[in-house]
Amino acid sequence: MPSIPFDDRDGFIWYDGRLVPWREAQLHVLNHGLHYASSVFEGERVYGGTVFRLEEHNERLVNSARILGFEVPASVEELGAATRELIKANGILEGYVRPIAWRGAEQMGVSAQASRIHLAIACWEWPAYFSPQARQKGIRMMWSQWARPAPNTAPTAAKASGLYVICTLAKHAAEAEGCDDALMLDWRGQLAEGTGANIFLVIDGELHTPTPDCFLNGITRKTVIALAKARGIEVIERAILPQELGRAEEVFLTGTAAEVTPVGEIIGAVGHYRFTPGAICRLMWEDYDRAVGKKVKATAA
Repeated sequence: MPSIPFDDRDGFIWYDGRLVPWREAQLHVLNHGLHYASSVFEGERVYGGTVFRLEEHNERLVNSARILGFEVPASVEELGAATRELIKANGILEGYVRPIAWRGAEQMGVSAQASRIHLAIACWEWPAYFSPQARQKGIRMMWSQWARPAPNTAPTAAKASGLYVICTLAKHAAEAEGCDDALMLDWRGQLAEGTGANIFLVIDGELHTPTPDCFLNGITRKTVIALAKARGIEVIERAILPQELGRAEEVFLTGTAAEVTPVGEIIGAVGHYRFTPGAICRLMWEDYDRAVGKKVKATAA
């Protein structure tokens, strides 16, 4: 829970082509993006004043908008320039960036063909997503009652705001039970992801991860897969049933916010599993920390 509300902060937000004072970056209540979730966004991490994989994030933002039937009013290059300007204006060295594009208030109804497309980018300081102890013990997760929808029922290839309402519901339910996050199945009953991060299982020295056919193929996910392959670790993308967690020696999550975070326990109706963060978890978070420019402590032999 942030100590300072996000609508009452100092600094600047890049809004429809210019930097505006933070508290002035507002929109009308009769906004299509608010009422019908016609908005797309990104989550980006700043390390040492530079966004990791900025171009890839901006390409995904543009593609997500096209899936929802509109064009982001800026090119990938313009998005990059605006982001760098914003980070400098706010003096962010270690933080988070949130670009968002949405349909405006020109029309109020399901159809919004004439609505103006707005674009904003905000950034703020952000420490670790999970507690500092997460890498030692792993986080605690709870099975979600909500499932990732089939691709023919929702725009699952887009990072669209509406797809995250079940993530909020799932995370709230998990936190109410003393857990850090929720683990979601897909509509077929196969492993999918956390509420904002992809999942990996270590089985017999190999990395197994669900095929991203109804959820995002995360940028951090792709980074970790490349890092694992560079170490000669075999990576297998496939359909994974929940009971296969019983074969896993280690489990971890990957995401822009989560980075690489081990899972220590999963509880709930689908099954109860415990894991201990081990050698492969450690290699992956150390390699990822190096990739983003963090200092990495030497691992004892």
